[in-house]
Amino acid sequence: MAAGNHGDVVLEAKKSKLKPPPMFKVILLNDDFTPMDFVVTVLQTFFSKNREQATQIMLKVHMDGAGVCGVYPNDVASTKVEQVVAFARQHQHPLQCVMEEN
Repeated sequence: MAAGNHGDVVLEAKKSKLKPPPMFKVILLNDDFTPMDFVVTVLQTFFSKNREQATQIMLKVHMDGAGVCGVYPNDVASTKVEQVVAFARQHQHPLQCVMEEN
């Protein structure tokens, strides 16, 4: 009997390991100072968007105040946020990039 229970516990542990990690949306926020071309460059450089995709997301940020760049696991999303903010500051732009659970 005890061995059977132990087997169930192992099975439960395996099941929980298969649960996918939470994913996070990386979002650019609109401001009145960052040039549109710079936002397009950010989307192409850090999110592998082509010019057309980048332009569409940039327009969404411009019109709606925010635009989703992509959805990633936590560590990837936080790295992208840091890279974008650092790149924007390096070029003296106030562009904000945030992440939120999907």
